[in-house]
Amino acid sequence: MEHTVEGRQKTSKPMSERKLLGIVGTGWLFDAMDVGILSFIITALTLDWGLSSQQAGWIGSVNSIGMAVGAFVFGIMADKIGRRTVFMITILIFSICSGLSALAASYLIFIVLRFFIGAGLGGELPVASTLVSESVAPERRGRMVVLLESFWAVGWLAAAIISYFVIPAFGWRVALLLTAIPALFAVLLRKNLPDSPSYTNLKEKKSAAAGIRQLLAKGFAKRSAMLWIVWFCIMLSYYGMFLWLPSVMVEKGFDMVRSFEYVMIMTLAQLPGYFSAAWLIEKVGRKPILIIYLIGTAISAVLFGNAESAAMLLTSGMLLSFFNLGAYGILYAYTPEQYPTAVRATGSGVAATAGRIGGILGPLLIGYRGTLGLSVSAVFLLFCVTVLIAAAAVWLLGEETKGKTLA
Repeated sequence: MEHTVEGRQKTSKPMSERKLLGIVGTGWLFDAMDVGILSFIITALTLDWGLSSQQAGWIGSVNSIGMAVGAFVFGIMADKIGRRTVFMITILIFSICSGLSALAASYLIFIVLRFFIGAGLGGELPVASTLVSESVAPERRGRMVVLLESFWAVGWLAAAIISYFVIPAFGWRVALLLTAIPALFAVLLRKNLPDSPSYTNLKEKKSAAAGIRQLLAKGFAKRSAMLWIVWFCIMLSYYGMFLWLPSVMVEKGFDMVRSFEYVMIMTLAQLPGYFSAAWLIEKVGRKPILIIYLIGTAISAVLFGNAESAAMLLTSGMLLSFFNLGAYGILYAYTPEQYPTAVRATGSGVAATAGRIGGILGPLLIGYRGTLGLSVSAVFLLFCVTVLIAAAAVWLLGEETKGKTLA
């Protein structure tokens, strides 16, 4: 029997969960294309504009600053005006600005646009996961959100393919133009995407200040602390490692085209990471599987940082993709389950904001590692420790939410 999701319009035809996943997931895919393209663009821009490693590091960090602002602002807005409306606004912001960034004539203009692109991305991701989480039955909720996150891997793979074939032949501007496609897709979303039943039936909406206070109130403070620590640590490591993968490969002696090729292969490993997490999250539970995938990420980071041969780089890079992105998917499913409907998007947005602070520091850490006197292996060891702190936070502060009905 096909499961359905009721929209805001009582007379409209219910939407199947599969169709909802496809619509929201396609938007998520385009998000990933933009972030994925950026990791390859940084390498090309460094060569094209003669950027220092510090300037290149700020490209990724400015993007994360925008994502922090967007997650906070749009998360609160989603509890006030609806998940669907905010989803539409954010996808249009990042789509339009992404297209404009392809025309940027200078480094300054480029990073200003990256701020607004990041704001759109940062707002959309927690809102989209909240929308899907609220629209699916408890026994399928975790799996559906992780499958939603798996669209991220498809977007990264598309970014890797575009970068491999387009950037060397046609330049980074053409590659960026291809990420503006979501602007057209957003028009279709307007007609087809319902808001979540939980939000539609919500009788009382909280003010922004009251919503944030509730995140720190009795019964929620421990959950919030756990989420903020985990989001911060996992995003610091993710953006520090993955935005710089092509550049690290070049530094280890591979040319730009070969580094793009290797990263594309590593990206393929994200898909089984997501799919295995999607299966295990409903079989075993959120908490133990998240801890296992975080520990796997930590071990893989040390292996990658110390790898010298091509075979070891590929193997450790694939393991890093498998575990890190699997953990990411579980975290997106786990986060909205910690809060009631009235503050769910706010809670998810604030947690993502804490993560984006880590996303700001991660790329800068790599960019300034020469100034700090740190080797690649030392930085990846630091990422390992960071991820282990996240695992400890889940173990000590986390609560299992498998199968529980959302409040």
